[in-house]
Amino acid sequence: MGDLSAISGNLLYAAFFLYLIATFFFGATIRDKKRAKSRTAGNIGISITILGFITQVGYFITRWIASHHAPVSNLFEYTTFFGMMLVFAFIVLYFIYRVDLLGLFALPIALLIIAFASMFPTEISPLVPSLQSHWLYIHVTTASLGQGILSVSFVAGLIYLISQIDQSKTSKHTSWLEFVIYTIAAVVAFIVLSSGFSALNYQSVFQAPIEGQQTEITYQMPAFIGPADGDLVTEGAMQPLIEAPEWMRGEDAAVKLNTFILSLLGGLLLYGVSRLLMRKRVGAFLQPMLRKKVNPELVDEVSYRAVAIGFPVFTLGALIFAMIWAQQAWDRFWGWDPKEVWALITFFFYAAYLHLRLSRGWHGMRSAWLAVGGFGIIMFNLIAVNLVISGLHSYA
Repeated sequence: MGDLSAISGNLLYAAFFLYLIATFFFGATIRDKKRAKSRTAGNIGISITILGFITQVGYFITRWIASHHAPVSNLFEYTTFFGMMLVFAFIVLYFIYRVDLLGLFALPIALLIIAFASMFPTEISPLVPSLQSHWLYIHVTTASLGQGILSVSFVAGLIYLISQIDQSKTSKHTSWLEFVIYTIAAVVAFIVLSSGFSALNYQSVFQAPIEGQQTEITYQMPAFIGPADGDLVTEGAMQPLIEAPEWMRGEDAAVKLNTFILSLLGGLLLYGVSRLLMRKRVGAFLQPMLRKKVNPELVDEVSYRAVAIGFPVFTLGALIFAMIWAQQAWDRFWGWDPKEVWALITFFFYAAYLHLRLSRGWHGMRSAWLAVGGFGIIMFNLIAVNLVISGLHSYA
């Protein structure tokens, strides 16, 4: 099992770097003014992407053989599978519409998701009893595939917004677009900080009273915000600047708040440096490079088709199959668990998207903003609901 586990990990690393290389080739399609050179760069980019996808499928199969169950049972496995499904959805839609810019934006998002997965424990462990069901494979893989397809809608929507928003003046559209870009920067900062301090084996330990007992609380990043009434135990570690409020006395509540604040500050630093180097809004800097290459009607169509395909797949996996499994596992179809609630919110949001587009004529800018908002809900479900809000799905 050890050899297969090592091979599996190496295949995932190889897929990551292949996606990264492919991103540069898709980026070359913007720089090349000659159509023939641009087409060649795009063909190389999609070929490397397919090779990376096959390599990641190899990771999935070898990990399955090593663990004796489908590798979608914890956050590391699920998140890497989600990234793989996003790449799969991109490949399919690329061959339908032949939009090279999709690769330039879709692959970095997939890379961020896979990098985010690497923050979680990667060890292979046996399934807990509640997950020992064939519905694990059916429910989780189908829901992840649906989310991957819906994520391509966000990619197309973001391309539309960057290329079409009027950047000649400050408006609510330019401000919200910059906020979206800053949010992406904050996620990048979160991944870089978490991975960096983890590689350095950084730890600072506090003793703090929780429910009347002294409890050890461990920080994996410098503690800007310490636990309420906590005492730093680790010698030489940074003293917190402030303490968490009294009502935030949970075992890891202060740690989560500290990570959140550091990610926001790191994102602000990345975004601020970008603004200084570009000397203009990030969206305004990117727009001239995209505008000549973007067919707005086609990109809008890609965004809509991704929702039209991804919505029923997500509904099948995240709601219908989930309710069947919940009935078998917990003797009830629905229990208002946080994960269930946010799956339902995602369902209603994309149902509203399709209604507004088909019945009210929400095309173009409005449709693109909805696609961006939908991806925000998906990522909130992936990050906040899994890491912050406890529930029946917390075992993952």
